[in-house]
Formats: sequence, C-alpha cells, structure tokens
Amino acid sequence: MARIGYFLSTEEHGPRDLIDQARRAEQAGFQELWISDHYHPWLDVQGESPFVWSVIGAIGEAVDLPITTAVTCPTVRVHPAVVAQAAATSAALARGGFTLGVGTGEALNEHILGDPWPATARRREMLEEAVDIMRRLWKGGLVSHEGEYYTVDTARLYTLPDTPPEVYVSAFGDAAAEMAARIGDGLITMGPSADTVEAFRAAGGTGKPVQTGIKACVGDDAEEARRYACSVWPNDALPGEAAQLLPLPRHFQQLTDELITPERIGEQMPCGPDPDVHLRHLAQCVEAGADTVFVSQVGHRQDAFFDLYAEHVLPEAKRLG
Repeated sequence: MARIGYFLSTEEHGPRDLIDQARRAEQAGFQELWISDHYHPWLDVQGESPFVWSVIGAIGEAVDLPITTAVTCPTVRVHPAVVAQAAATSAALARGGFTLGVGTGEALNEHILGDPWPATARRREMLEEAVDIMRRLWKGGLVSHEGEYYTVDTARLYTLPDTPPEVYVSAFGDAAAEMAARIGDGLITMGPSADTVEAFRAAGGTGKPVQTGIKACVGDDAEEARRYACSVWPNDALPGEAAQLLPLPRHFQQLTDELITPERIGEQMPCGPDPDVHLRHLAQCVEAGADTVFVSQVGHRQDAFFDLYAEHVLPEAKRLG
C-alpha cells in the first residue's frame, strides 16, 4: 500500500510553525515527513526560509516520523563535506530516521555567494561527485579528495548514526533518472511522473523506493481555494526549466503573473473541501509509480487541512496501490 507523508514548506512557515505542523501531521496519521531546503522562498509573498538543519534537529526530537529533505543541493552554496556532517547529525538525532534527499538545485538558492550557475549536465556531474564524498565520510574514516569539483583535506566525521543515511536523488527527465538509479538509494519527483519513474527503473532503480510530492489547498470553497493558491503558490504550475534558472523571487512573481491562473492551479493541485478531489490527485501519483506521496497545504488553514485528511482522506488513501 502507498504511504502518505506531509510536506513541510520552509518557504511559507517559520521554524516554530513547522515544528507544530510536524506534530499535527503525526497526530493526523501521516507516516513520514518531507522538508524543503531553501535559502529564498519562491516568491516574496511566501515570506519565510529558515535554516533547515536547525529545524530538522527540533523536529527530530518532537516527533517519531521519518524525515527526508526534499531536496538539499550539496554542490554550490554548501560544500558536500559540510552537508555530510549535517546529515549525519540529523540521522543520529531524528528518532524516526533521516534520509538525505538531494538534487542539482536552483539558481534561486545557489547563486547567493556569487558563484556561476553551471549548466545542467555539469550540475549532475557535481552532484555525483558530492554524493561519493558524503558516502565516504559517513564510513567514519579520514577522507582526502582531489576531484574535478571539490577538495577535501583530511576530514573525518566523529558524530555518526548507527547506519549511514540513505540518499534519494531528485530527477526530472531521463538523464537525471539514470543518474538517480546509479548513485541513489531512491528517487524523488514532484507530482505524477510516470516517465521519470519508468526511466529510473529501466536504468537500474527497480526495487528502490520512489517518493513524490504535491501541493494542496483545503478551503471552504474550491474556487476560493484555487484563487488563494494562485496568489501564494503559482510557481507550482510553471512549466519547463524556469524553476532551476531564475535567481530571485521577484522573477518568479513576474513570470507567474503572466502565465498562471487559478484554473491552471486547480488542474495542478487539489483545491477545496472535497476529499475525493484530494484522493484523485494522490491516486494519480501512486498510479505513476510513487511508493510514498507527500502533501503540503498551501498557506493558511492548516487546521482545516489536517482535520480533512485525518477524518476523510488518509483512511482511504492508505488503500491506494
């Protein structure tokens, strides 16, 4: 059966609210947690972006649910040796377990130190080298590395979990899916992504877990919920590679103002109070090959979301697959 998790959005909520949502998710019956890792929100209206590793530490003490980053970019803004230490400490602390979800990142978060934003193929190469460095450090020995992209000089991690963190790799498209199958313990996607899942499994990922995430907007009225979601999270419906290339929240606002409508948002995410609408979107993800689907309530009305899912959605959703 499919597992259903809650997606903690660091772009919209401060650290204390995220900890409270993690508790609410556990009480409602969600089985796992995703948490985003951003330096900037997608749009200024979303309004938050706490340091994810501090929040993970607090959540790991507050709940017993497994936690996965969705996703961390260990290549530009933060050196992989530092991410390896952060992930090892999180895995040692989180009572429910910790998985490091990684990806090639977005300019939105990674440009802040003034480094050039590499082309996609180069970012995949950087990620592969970064994952290799982290896995070596998690073995506990002294590591030195002179690679194409990174240098590590006699580094050793002294605080380690009982078992090394698993690494799930985010992928969109065949080339990234092949890399994810080769270097990852699992796959991360967004929304129903049957083609990516198929490419992942064909490249050697058969038997490895597949996780995906969706946004939702529970409200009293479907039309009002679509309008609200469009005002707060229109970037969910952006096509193509814009999400990887735009450097500032205002650029996302400019683009979404031109392209995204409430109707389009309604096609992209479940909106409103009808549990069948939410179940339909979850089912599409499971049918596309996801083993675990994570849901995030857009913006306000967290109480209404958790009530709806606890009472009407999760009891049915756990039968999916």
